[in-house]
Amino acid sequence: MIRTRCLAVLLAVWLAIPAASAEKDRPNFLVIFTDDQGYGDLGCYGSQTIRSPRLDQLAKEGTRFTSFYAQIVCGPSRSALLTGRYPIRSWGWSMPAEEITIAELLKTAGYATACIGKWDVSNRAAIPNRMPNAQGFDYFWGTLGANDDGSVVLHHNNKEIGRTRDMASLTRTYTDRAIAFLKENKDKPFFLYVAHTMVHSIIDASPQFKGKSKGGLYGDAVEELDYHTGRLLDVLDELGLRRNTLVIFTTDNGPWNNLQEVLRKRHNGAVAWGSSGPLREGKGSTYEGGIRVPCIVRWPGKVPAGRVSDAIFATIDFLPTFAHLAGCQTPKDRIIDGVDQTDLLLGKNENGARDHYFYFCQNELHAVRKGKWKLRLPNLKKFYGYVDDKGSKETELYDLDADIGEKQNVAKKHPEVVAELMKLARSFDPPKKLGYTGIYLPRKK
Repeated sequence: MIRTRCLAVLLAVWLAIPAASAEKDRPNFLVIFTDDQGYGDLGCYGSQTIRSPRLDQLAKEGTRFTSFYAQIVCGPSRSALLTGRYPIRSWGWSMPAEEITIAELLKTAGYATACIGKWDVSNRAAIPNRMPNAQGFDYFWGTLGANDDGSVVLHHNNKEIGRTRDMASLTRTYTDRAIAFLKENKDKPFFLYVAHTMVHSIIDASPQFKGKSKGGLYGDAVEELDYHTGRLLDVLDELGLRRNTLVIFTTDNGPWNNLQEVLRKRHNGAVAWGSSGPLREGKGSTYEGGIRVPCIVRWPGKVPAGRVSDAIFATIDFLPTFAHLAGCQTPKDRIIDGVDQTDLLLGKNENGARDHYFYFCQNELHAVRKGKWKLRLPNLKKFYGYVDDKGSKETELYDLDADIGEKQNVAKKHPEVVAELMKLARSFDPPKKLGYTGIYLPRKK
């Protein structure tokens, strides 16, 4: 089955074999993907309560993006990152086996591939042809879903290896596994995707960090993430991989700051949610606080150091960008919503290749951004229940340069901008078949 799938992928992507002279220029890729971490939850993004020295240093060594977009909730965010396609096409938690992932592309280009941590695109179920090993990853160690009940079921490749309720151990354990993968694959190009469980739902920190931050239990857990990210970066240095590894640190969606009372009860009164910083709302919302997230990119000598970029950049851009850098082509038999942002990353184009971005909630188009303008559509119907601020039912227009917090609806002042963005919104061509948007597959009657 796996051999047949690899042949299908080869046919679908029309792989371009890199020339020998370019082989040495192909970077390794390390993507560190946290869970529910807010835009304002790192020192380099303005936090006054959470210390993040290693990530602040990473930002000094690379580029910090301030208009970077994921998706509004976790499963859709992961399918979008892995496939380069909005979740209305890649189906979020229900991502079909037929989707082609970054790992599949890079594997056919000779990369070693690993997924460590939270998978969350097989409806949190052990469905072999939708698990990481069937989606291009040579190695998987982690959980198929979230920790909403305070526990996770762990898998090593396709084998279930046990359950744990020790949430405080996960960040270290995932990092240990990631370090082992680096050491085993240091002599070949690699794609390592580390998708942390923290800081989602039921959070905790180890004794080394618990009670040490000014940001409550949540801050403790983020400071632990920072520390272990530093461990991973140190191993790159020790193995001589620093200069040829493209490192990306980002997160899946905004913080669960709109579920504070529920989270407080689950954590015996402790603060267990993050901050959107200057942004409106949080996880599950198509206001900026739900979807605009931190993103730091480092590739020494390639990605400009100490740069802050407000260019529109997104997780869906990873697939075409990585494909270009690895010397292979993106799939030709399907729509890829991501764009190649190589020139943006390398500082050759400060505006990037993307001038607009679409915002979705459960397959409903909620908003579109073009340049500094963001249009939120009227009469929206789909919302996650924990989102308090659902906005008005009217057309909303925001100038994100002047009003990053989306406080002033200027639709009536700029009817020509509204008309332009309405036309852009209508130009999005949704797939004829829409996927199931729930987390778990419905039971058969």
